[in-house]
Amino acid sequence: MNRLAKATSPYLLQHADNPVDWWPWCDEAFAEAKRRDVPVIISVGYAACHWCHVMAHESFENEAVARLMNEDFVSIKVDREERPDVDAIYMTATQAMTGQGGWPMTVFAAPDGTPFFCGTYFPRPNFIRLLGSVATAWRDQREAVLRQGAAVVEAIGGAQAVGGPTAPLTAELLDTAADQLAREYDETNGGFGGAPKFPPHMNLLFLLRHYQRTGSARSLEIVRHTAEAMARGGLYDQLAGGFARYSVDGHWTVPHFEKMLYDNALLLRVYTQLWRLTGDRLARRVARDTARFLADELHRPGEGFASALDADTQGVEGLTYVWTPAQLVEALGEEDGRWAADLFEVTADGTFEHGTSVLRLARDVDDAAPEIGARWQSVVGRLLAARDARPQPARDDKVVAAWNGLAITAIAEFQQVAALYAAPDDEDANLMEGVTIVSDGAMRDAAEHLASAHVVDGRLRRVSRDKVVGEPAGVLEDYGCVAEAFCAMHQLTGEGRWLALAGQLLDVALARFAAPGGGFYDTADDAERLVSRPADPTDNATPSGRSAIVAALVAYAALSGETRYREAAEAALSTVAPIVGRHARFTGYAATVGEAVLSGPYEIAVVTDDPTGDPLVAAAHRHAPPGAVVVAGRADQPGVPLLAGRPALGGRSTAYVCRGFVCDRPVTSVDDLVAQLGR
Repeated sequence: MNRLAKATSPYLLQHADNPVDWWPWCDEAFAEAKRRDVPVIISVGYAACHWCHVMAHESFENEAVARLMNEDFVSIKVDREERPDVDAIYMTATQAMTGQGGWPMTVFAAPDGTPFFCGTYFPRPNFIRLLGSVATAWRDQREAVLRQGAAVVEAIGGAQAVGGPTAPLTAELLDTAADQLAREYDETNGGFGGAPKFPPHMNLLFLLRHYQRTGSARSLEIVRHTAEAMARGGLYDQLAGGFARYSVDGHWTVPHFEKMLYDNALLLRVYTQLWRLTGDRLARRVARDTARFLADELHRPGEGFASALDADTQGVEGLTYVWTPAQLVEALGEEDGRWAADLFEVTADGTFEHGTSVLRLARDVDDAAPEIGARWQSVVGRLLAARDARPQPARDDKVVAAWNGLAITAIAEFQQVAALYAAPDDEDANLMEGVTIVSDGAMRDAAEHLASAHVVDGRLRRVSRDKVVGEPAGVLEDYGCVAEAFCAMHQLTGEGRWLALAGQLLDVALARFAAPGGGFYDTADDAERLVSRPADPTDNATPSGRSAIVAALVAYAALSGETRYREAAEAALSTVAPIVGRHARFTGYAATVGEAVLSGPYEIAVVTDDPTGDPLVAAAHRHAPPGAVVVAGRADQPGVPLLAGRPALGGRSTAYVCRGFVCDRPVTSVDDLVAQLGR
């Protein structure tokens, strides 16, 4: 009997009609394995995963394969996005056993959950042989199987251990991390490493803050080159905005077509901050269109942001997105079709499969002559209309707390920067205004949904769908990313309730997730017991739970003036500092927060009757040092500590600048404020 029909996870629902007798992750499944004295298959994936779909079609929809699984195993299906704690434990085991990881992840475990054989994707013939071998080994070589499992659990415990060396995260360590990134940088294509190449959003955020602190032209150039290469490549959707998960090559040409919420949220922050610091027009356009993508494609009205768009359309990867020269001519006419083929590098041979090409931007359009820009915009609009008539990829509508937190923070920053550069005479001023309006509404909608639906009895839940919150408890990254988002909402709106909510979540994190020596576990002390308690300090596709909670603690301490949160943040950073100096590519968010701590961060309060249009507020945002918090509004506004006891001098708008809880004299002119901010 397949038990997935009532799941809230779209990934589990994709398997609800399989002939496999799937169980969701639950105690009853392991009890059933113990009763039958059979091993467990733990199959982990997610809804937008291409190779998960392939293995499902090849094996899990096959009657013969299902019969073998049902006879000799209890099979458990896990959505890694819904249960990142389960995923983390078994991914560590898979990497320990095979030297690599990925999804789909296939784990064979004893009835107590102890893994003894792990892998990823298996073609059907291989999987059939593996099922037979494991079943035989369980019957005939049980003692050896259990010894193997014990060794794997020991390896997991070592990889996920807390404690260990600590050190202050100093300027020297952050400079070393920036130098290491510069050495590993791909000078030709941008980014780091070869194929597959992932967008290094957190490293770019760190390098932007490092540039602000040090003036390093090298750090800024790495960001600008990588940002341009990604935005002009196939990784970026040249028609609708938004970034794919990664490039299958080393030069950003052909993407793995799934679009993840977390990537786009983090990349929105990169392009927004690059725009703020340099005025770069490409960064402006990409930030605008990524914000529009989040609002148009992933926002669910009355809820939050959906998790992803699938890599496949009707079982074919990239079907929606790729073009031939003939298709361009059909959509645009002969002359514009040839022009578009040249602009977007669509060739007869193709850059993808079967003679199709992924659209890339061969030439600059942001600083081109007005007539070129107008033609490009016309072509984009018509191609997008033609593409919208094609079959579309499925959307994973699951709302993940942490990823929504990342999106809220990113859009809040975008709103602030967009207000700085509002220019009514711009040719696309109306478009920018429309994007700011819809993205602001989506951001507020998501924040309200997290506050009302995901916070249950003072604790966070990980996921919801169709306005129904799921059972999985929030993990550390949820608490960190959501608390940081609520701090961003407090700054954007001036409403005290967002800061109060952030404080409540951080108090739970400090009480339930803290580890000896200043670190944090990824699961609460009263969470379900797994074979090991995860505590991964490294940043990967998303910020680690530890980096996320530190970012929130730093922001909250600056906004509230409560030093114990700052002390907890510094203690946690000290547990990551030794890794930052050695593995900069995997500690990008920790280093980003480290720059904020080193900067102060600055606490900027502007007492004003016009928090959206006051020149002092604009100057504060434009010249804000790394990680600075900015709050504007009337003095002594309830629930806003930075405005408490700070009057407007002489009836004029007044800025108060503090750093590390030490304050400068209040100022009433933009020039004086800019001087205090060190710009």
